[in-house]
Amino acid sequence: MTSSASLTIRRASDADEAALQRLAALDSSRVPRGDLIIAELDHRLVAAVSMDTGVSIADPFEHTAAIVEALRAQSHPKPRPILRPRLLLGRA
Repeated sequence: MTSSASLTIRRASDADEAALQRLAALDSSRVPRGDLIIAELDHRLVAAVSMDTGVSIADPFEHTAAIVEALRAQSHPKPRPILRPRLLLGRA
């Protein structure tokens, strides 16, 4: 990836099916099940991760390890802490 490359991360749509099939074939794999989050490098699909299972596929001819990690971080954001109001104890 060059410094001028454009990386786009987004949810996959039905229009991505053919590109996902090509990517899976390059990866000698199948398209993961469930909702997918994908990465495009200069408008070319290079990686996809299932938001349901965490299974990924990636272009073996590109440096995609960091991209796959970014997709995983986007697909499973860290939970926010639950804020609980303090209970006010009244005195009699």
